[in-house]
Amino acid sequence: MAAQDTFFRSSDMSLTQLYIANEIGREVVSTLGELGEVEFRDLNPDTNAFQRTFTKEIRRLDNVERQLRYFRSQIEKAAIPMRPSTDFSDTLAAPMASEIDELAERSETLEQRIASLNDSYETLKKREVELSEWRWVLREAGGFFDRAHTQTEDIRQSFDNDEAPLLRDVEQHVPNGANGDSQGQQSFSDMNIGFVSGVIPRDRIGAFERILWRTLRGNLYMNQSEIPEPIIDPSTNEEIHKNVFVIFAHGKNILAKIRKISESLGASLYGVDENSELRRDQIHEVNTRLGDIGNVLRNTKNTLDAELSQIARSLIAWMLVIKKEKAVYDTLNKFSYDQARKTLIAEAWCPTNSLPRIKATLQDLTTAAGLSVPIIINRIQTNKTPPTHFRLNRFTEGFQTIVNSYGVPKYQEVNPGIYTVVTFPFLFAVMFGDTGHGIIMLSLALAMIFFEKKLMRTKLDEISYMAFYGRYIMLMMGIFAIYTGILYNDIFSRSMTFLPSAWKWPEDFEAGQSVEATLKGDYRFPIGLDWGWHGTENALLFSNSMKMKMAILLGWAHMTFALCLQYVNARHFKSKPDLWGNFVPGFLFFQSIFGYLAITIVYKWSVDWVAIGEAPPSLLNLLIFMFLRPGYVETPLYRGQSTVQVLLLLVAVVQVPILLFLKPLWLRREHNRARALGYRGLGEHSRISALEDDGDMDGGFGQGRDSMASEGEGVAMLSENIHDDEHGEFEFGDVMIHQVIHTIEFCLNCISHTASYLRLWALSLAHQQLSIVLWDMTLGSAFAQEGVVQVIMIVVCFFMWFVLSCAVLVGMEGVSAMLHALRLHWVESFSKHLIGEGIPLVPFSFKTILDEDPVD
Repeated sequence: MAAQDTFFRSSDMSLTQLYIANEIGREVVSTLGELGEVEFRDLNPDTNAFQRTFTKEIRRLDNVERQLRYFRSQIEKAAIPMRPSTDFSDTLAAPMASEIDELAERSETLEQRIASLNDSYETLKKREVELSEWRWVLREAGGFFDRAHTQTEDIRQSFDNDEAPLLRDVEQHVPNGANGDSQGQQSFSDMNIGFVSGVIPRDRIGAFERILWRTLRGNLYMNQSEIPEPIIDPSTNEEIHKNVFVIFAHGKNILAKIRKISESLGASLYGVDENSELRRDQIHEVNTRLGDIGNVLRNTKNTLDAELSQIARSLIAWMLVIKKEKAVYDTLNKFSYDQARKTLIAEAWCPTNSLPRIKATLQDLTTAAGLSVPIIINRIQTNKTPPTHFRLNRFTEGFQTIVNSYGVPKYQEVNPGIYTVVTFPFLFAVMFGDTGHGIIMLSLALAMIFFEKKLMRTKLDEISYMAFYGRYIMLMMGIFAIYTGILYNDIFSRSMTFLPSAWKWPEDFEAGQSVEATLKGDYRFPIGLDWGWHGTENALLFSNSMKMKMAILLGWAHMTFALCLQYVNARHFKSKPDLWGNFVPGFLFFQSIFGYLAITIVYKWSVDWVAIGEAPPSLLNLLIFMFLRPGYVETPLYRGQSTVQVLLLLVAVVQVPILLFLKPLWLRREHNRARALGYRGLGEHSRISALEDDGDMDGGFGQGRDSMASEGEGVAMLSENIHDDEHGEFEFGDVMIHQVIHTIEFCLNCISHTASYLRLWALSLAHQQLSIVLWDMTLGSAFAQEGVVQVIMIVVCFFMWFVLSCAVLVGMEGVSAMLHALRLHWVESFSKHLIGEGIPLVPFSFKTILDEDPVD
């Protein structure tokens, strides 16, 4: 049996071959897609998409998907609500092939019906718009004709004068007048004056007038007025503001030019009769036709909405089914097809512990299908590095994402995510330590967790989704921020005085005199920093010294732990060169310098320098003189300090050549020995059935030994060893160069990485001081007032203080501290042990496919 899957190492993986009867290939892949634990390999990498086995089925599904998208666009256009995908995700079962065929046929029929209704509706809508524009033209142009008919004689006289342009003369002799009559109509015809009427978009009216004037040289008379209501374009549903125009001119050629210019600028032309009686008949006819078209439009719209409403009840379910079905055939195209045996052959990676479950599921499938031929699973023992897979939950997923952003752990390598769950929020909290701000962050995280299901169904913007995705990280950061805030005795920059202080002030002192506090006997503050330090003159000096040394100790502990995981990896992979050539010398080098510094910090804290009457030595000078002047001690910290420091320095120096040469020389010796002995294969091929009784077969998926003779079971499992070495030839020069780079980086990084942890001290100090400044400038100044002014200022300043605390101290400072904690893990910690060259397992999973590309 394979080891139980844990978060400490990636799951044990198996490379398998599946031999599947062609008639149930679709059902097998669909079933494995529901399980979501199998990653299929492409066995046809050189075959293009158009030459694969199931291209015809995919094209058919593409057409159905196009039809469903068309239905969706029409439903959204009609503002008809659809059922969300969450209503179907838990109840939607894999459809039969006949149901897919039925859905394809029904989709084809519905598309034709919806398209027919839609075309009819759009045609009627266009006709309604045309009639509406014609009615406006009849109204506006009719008013012009009624004014113009009373001045027929003046117009005739103006036309007799050939020297005056038509436009100027008509404007001079046609005032606003009364109604016209039939005599005016005869005069227009006698004078050979024609007109063009229609509507044009308002934004083009200026260009229209200029073009007409320049083309006809002013020989026209144009009257235009605005349509007060916008016209709805049926093709785009946009509102367009238009104007009615009537243009008079001499001659048929000029009128033809006017029509062409009008149509080129998007104008619609309509006929208008000069006679008022005939115009009234036209208006009556247009109104009647508009009423009829309105009735037909309403009936067509109701029919279309009824059809779309019926489709909307099941559209998301259909889209889910088609997306799954398309993914199934895309996966089937990765399989190899045996024409002679009518069998599909697949290769797939899967967790070894999932093989019994996969076997049982496929066995149930073959039993339900009534097949006598079993699905054969052939397990392949290969030298290829398997993909990395961790079984995650909602809590661990966010922390594993932090690790994968740096690099996916190599197969079976120690997963840093297991300690990142604790160290990441803790190092964040060291820089963000404030109980009040931690409570705000914790409350926000608990709210997102409480409304988790509702938020999952909501479309969030990018920033909100990032916060929601990291809700459990935020939960841990809030908890640890409250804890470190208690240790710092800090809540919104105020101290917590629930417990008595260990310090007492003298009762008698003079004003302006510097006063020193004294300890209360043997009593000491039970947890964290004594609140008596708050507000004292040397509080910043004390907290600075304490937090700076604490940052060094935390950094040393964090990096030591990461170095120890290098030993765990070397032990697991049985790599003695890495153990003795990297871990041991690296560990001794680091501890002989910075482990010694950590011990001296703790030792210096443990000595009562005031009681012994000596000044405490500077640890920075101690470390500098340890390298620059070995054996010299400026101010001794303990007896024999000079000898200890010289020995530790010699130990550190000796480790450098070991780091440089031991691993490359060891690997070259093993390579030469292997060449002398000759390479050997992995062993004999063995084929073992998986349908036997429970036994001790390798991998935990074998049961019994005479299953191939059994016809009652539906799944057989084989095991096969295949020598497939993916490693290249050994090159001593490449290994040596790599090791030199590693040694230089490690030795230099031991110094820079230790100093990098001083950010814990710097950001903690900055957060605390910024919180104090915000308090003093808002609520602190409000409490200094008196009377009614104090009440008003407290209300106003509290609002300012709370908003700025959430936005600046929790939001901006929180993001800053989180990024610094991220850097301490990626650079200072992961670089000590994480190879990060793994390939993540990408299983064929319907859940993953729908999450990455949701249908709604």
